[in-house]
Amino acid sequence: MTMIGDTLDLAPRPEVTAQIGRLNTALLVLFGLLLACGLVLIFIVRFAVLKPIDQLTDQVRAVAAGDFDRDLHVDRPAELAELSSHIDSMRDRIVSAWRVASDQAEELRRSNSELEQFAYVASHDLQEPLRKVASFTQMLEQRYAPELDDRARQYIHYAVDGAKRMQLLINDLLDFSRVGRVTGGRSPTETGAVLDRALDNLSAAIDDTSATVTRDELPQVDGNPTQLTQLFQNLIENAIKFRSEEPPRIHIGARRAGDMWEFSCSDNGIGVEPKYADRIFLIFQRLHPREVYPGTGIGLALCRKIVEYHGGQLWLDGEAESRGATFRWTLPAAGDR
Repeated sequence: MTMIGDTLDLAPRPEVTAQIGRLNTALLVLFGLLLACGLVLIFIVRFAVLKPIDQLTDQVRAVAAGDFDRDLHVDRPAELAELSSHIDSMRDRIVSAWRVASDQAEELRRSNSELEQFAYVASHDLQEPLRKVASFTQMLEQRYAPELDDRARQYIHYAVDGAKRMQLLINDLLDFSRVGRVTGGRSPTETGAVLDRALDNLSAAIDDTSATVTRDELPQVDGNPTQLTQLFQNLIENAIKFRSEEPPRIHIGARRAGDMWEFSCSDNGIGVEPKYADRIFLIFQRLHPREVYPGTGIGLALCRKIVEYHGGQLWLDGEAESRGATFRWTLPAAGDR
């Protein structure tokens, strides 16, 4: 009897069972509310944040693909609207810069066309009268030589010399204007063979001055053979021209510098003061009178233009140990373009 009574006392009372039921119901309601709030939050995030982001992403992707006329329209939320406004401003600046660059490119094409026309005129219409001036002036000197005094011969010499110098200047200007335009493309080029051609062209000057030209083992570069021949020839010719009292000694060196080859041309000549290191590369700039060292003042400017066309640099080494001048320049190694 006692055990049965105790067992009955352990059974849940009706009020407890009811309370548990109400608690379960409350938990279910709370879970439902949380689920509903979560769904509402997902909906809000999806349509208030993610959708504008997707919209902005699509518009930015279209602009990046080249549709610069597309305006960005994102009105909400405020942060994305502000970001959209900044991107739109950047797009406007890019479009403006692109139009300016396009106009400049068109102007450059027009200028190149005019320059080519000038080159044609200079090579034909200007040089022909100069040749006639020099030729007929020399014929006058030959035909009337007995009747000419020393002053007349001197005047004729001035006229002929001026015409020849003008022809040389026109030819140098033509070479300067043609760099990178009408001399062909670039290809793997043996600079040893290039140097050989330059030395062949300068053989008379080398023999007359008893010059000695030595070299390192020279590499293959990515370049234009014609222009590189002109580059080596001008630098060696300069070394011969600006020689000291001793016979010229010229050395052509080369060393690897990353994806470039660095070349050098060293001589034992009169050298160049460091303060003129930049001036000597300007067109028509001369450090010495024409009567002492003839020339047009275009040679080093042409050399720098050739090197820059190849993606390199040309400079005077003011810290070189050689007594004369040392010029250094870089050219791209073959196969690295």
